This record gives sequence, structure tokens and C-alpha cells, in this order.
Amino acid sequence: MSKVLVTGGAGFIGSHLVDRLVELGHQVVVVDNLSTGRLSNLNGFAKLYEMNIEDKKLADVFDAERPEIVFHMAAQISVTASFKDIIKDGNANIIASLNVLEQCVKFGVKKIIFSSSAAVYGDNPELPLREDHVPAPASPYAISKLTTEEYIKLFHKQHKLGYTILRYANVYGPRQTADGEAGVISIFIDRLLKGQQPTITGDGNQTRDFVFVQDVVSANVAAMNSDKSGIYNVSTNSQVKINELYSTLRQL
Repeated sequence: MSKVLVTGGAGFIGSHLVDRLVELGHQVVVVDNLSTGRLSNLNGFAKLYEMNIEDKKLADVFDAERPEIVFHMAAQISVTASFKDIIKDGNANIIASLNVLEQCVKFGVKKIIFSSSAAVYGDNPELPLREDHVPAPASPYAISKLTTEEYIKLFHKQHKLGYTILRYANVYGPRQTADGEAGVISIFIDRLLKGQQPTITGDGNQTRDFVFVQDVVSANVAAMNSDKSGIYNVSTNSQVKINELYSTLRQL
């Protein structure tokens, strides 16, 4: 079994990953500033360091814990917020990631598994999206994800740091909030349970690829157990119209 560190391990996706890692018998350390993560999400068998990953004291955590594997999930995830404060987005998603990468190299981490996003492809009409498509990020958030990917590949080349980059489609599942993470499924459910009418932008015939959080967790575990380094899309490879999604949720 391995000693693993999960940044953002009290968040929506991160907490589900922590649960799975604990279940598999791994020793899990979480670094989370709880800005969007919740203590109620956190597995009781995981050790929590409540801190910002931009903090230079992150080195002390790596020194004390000496993780073999790092799952880097902590991020500023709002596209809207990234436009409103581009500096904050860059600090949270790029500068903080560089701090994580430096500690990985300094303290001998074998592999980093990075939670990226299909947002790096931009508005590419050619579906299904493939890993060899040329990225065309259309928001500061997407740019910050792609920039971190490039730094990870550089650290692999310079320092032999193993890596897997996972580009998620639209993730949904338990613990996803209807505000900060802006998952359309959780938003629709929240509005319907409150007897409110959800807002659908456009004609509703636009499609999205929705992937369940436990499948994303399985992809992360598979990446941990693989010796390969590379970039992989994590999705269902199926299109769902927003109108159809709303209709199904309303019936349920």
C-alpha cells in the first residue's frame, strides 16, 4: 500500500477519491484550505492539513509525510470567477501548482496525477474530443489548466517525475454543491427540490458529456496503478441534451 497526498481532498471529487483510497488500504494525507471543501466530506481515516497549497509551508507537509503519489485536485474551478479575477485564478491554479510540483521533486514523489479539464479544448465542434486535438482554451480557467499541464510535462522531462493528466468532462454526483462548483445537474436538482424553475440558456439542445464521480475516482486509481505517463480524457463519450437532462430530472 502507498502513502498518498491529495490536494483538495475535502472537495467534491477529492473526498470521493479519499474514500476510495482509504477503502483500498492506502495511507492518505489531505491538504485543503476548506474554501470550497467541507470537513463533513472528509474521511475520518485521512490526515488533514488545513492550508493553502500556495503556502511555502507546504514543504513541511511533504517533509513530514513523504508521499509516494500526489493527486493534485485543489483548484479555483469557476470559469466566471476566473474572468472576474484573473490574477487570483492564476495564483490558485498555476503558482500553487508549481509549488506542489517543486515539493514533488524535492521530496522524491514517484508520480503526480493532475485533475485537468476538457475545457482546454475550447469550443471544438469535432466530436468526440480526442487527446490529440489541439487545445484552444477560451477562459482564464482553461488557460490555467493547460499551463499546469505543460509545467507537469516539463517537470517530467527535466526531473523524471511520473505523471498522468486527466481531462474531465462534466462530473456529477453526491456532495456536489449547487453554487460554487456550478454543476448543472446539482443546480437543476436544487431548483426542482425548492419548487423553482431552472434556467436553461439558449434552446436547450446543446449537449454535454456527463460522467459520474465514482467513474472519475476509478480513473484516478487506474492512473495511480499504471507506470505510464500521459494525458487521458475521462468521460462517457455520449452526448446528452440539456433539455433531455431537465426532463429526466423533473420526472424523477
